[in-house]
Amino acid sequence: MVRSLYTGASGMIGQQANIDTISNNLANVNTHGYKKQRADFEDLIYHTIRTAGTPATEDTVVPVGVQMGHGVKLADTQRVFSQGSLQQTEVSTDMAIAGEGFFKIQMYDGSTAYTRNGNFKIDSDGRMVNSNGYWLRPDIMMPEGFLPDKINITKDGRVSVSVPQNGDLVDVDVGRIELYRFPNPVGLTAVGENLFKATQASGDAIEGVPGYEGMGTIQHKFLEMSNVAIVQEMVNLIVAQRAYEFNSRTIQTSDNMLGTATTLKR
Repeated sequence: MVRSLYTGASGMIGQQANIDTISNNLANVNTHGYKKQRADFEDLIYHTIRTAGTPATEDTVVPVGVQMGHGVKLADTQRVFSQGSLQQTEVSTDMAIAGEGFFKIQMYDGSTAYTRNGNFKIDSDGRMVNSNGYWLRPDIMMPEGFLPDKINITKDGRVSVSVPQNGDLVDVDVGRIELYRFPNPVGLTAVGENLFKATQASGDAIEGVPGYEGMGTIQHKFLEMSNVAIVQEMVNLIVAQRAYEFNSRTIQTSDNMLGTATTLKR
């Protein structure tokens, strides 16, 4: 009965972590480029009372052993990189990736991060940056006098902009968007601000041109929405809540049984 108290407690702790993961998914349902997380669990070590295959007689063995479990623990919170829906924005600096790949971002400290959020802006120097002012890499620099509403980005990442010259509009190529993918994207570490950083688990970034060699294409004037399915998350939340209640019930039951055992002599 004492073992069941700790087993029930581990179940409550596990389901609390599950609810924490679900609540974070629901909180980011409108976050551009957000990828939902899934809590994975594994059972704890077992107390083996009798091993299967133990000799029972001279000619027979025990067909089934006796093992008592000690509960559950959180194994990992896996990021699910499925495609989110694309929302049309009609903003000339918005981009969405249809397929595999990440945009490369340079942070203020010089480190590199990656994102699926294509909500970019043009700063005062004419560079393309994200909402926090981090630079898009490779650098996209707009020429002087460019027209912000005349930026064009092709599916393979070529960026051009219209510039007035002698009373006419002239298209000028200003750079090319490159995408990056990873051998194991679930190994990326989320650092907030819609950014991920590479780790030994994710492997090194593989550079590529949009639309070629497995890379996704650029969808201009679109943004990728979160891949969180609200209905599924609500179902998961109900299941986690019930599991939490049932684990608490095992603790209450074990406590009642212990109370009964301690009052046998009364």
